[in-house]
Amino acid sequence: MSASPAIRTVPNAVRTPPPPIASRSIVVSPRAKARAGGPSDKGPSSASKAARLLSLDGEIRALARSIAQAAMEVLAGTRPVQQLSRTLDPGCLSALQHRAALTRAHAASTQGGQSRLHRSPMVRSVHVCAVKDGVYEASLVVSEELRSRAVAMRLEGSNGTWRVTALEIG
Repeated sequence: MSASPAIRTVPNAVRTPPPPIASRSIVVSPRAKARAGGPSDKGPSSASKAARLLSLDGEIRALARSIAQAAMEVLAGTRPVQQLSRTLDPGCLSALQHRAALTRAHAASTQGGQSRLHRSPMVRSVHVCAVKDGVYEASLVVSEELRSRAVAMRLEGSNGTWRVTALEIG
């Protein structure tokens, strides 16, 4: 009897993917798009829509940051509430004004009339979410010297301006 050669199985070698190729912007003519069956100049492409949404998200993020910073300064007593009258709707503005008055009254009674003017609030993080066209919700974390607070707001856009329609400060 002849001995059969031993058969060894070798596991499939794990292939590493090729290194990523640096992306380059490629300019494609409208004729080439039409030939390839791609979108023509009749409507915005998905890439331009995404770029527009990203820029809008950045705009909303910056606006939410500045409004939250200003609202915390109103509560600290270092900023007048009327400076937010253009960005807050009347209900939010009156609620913030009422809370600022309560905060000042409480600080005056507990500290013997000496209030700390500079609590220096600082916005630590901002997250925005598009609810629907023209409506965003933002959640923020604002740190003061002794504590951190959560801030939530709803921003609605109309006629090219953004207005806060709901504001919650923890």
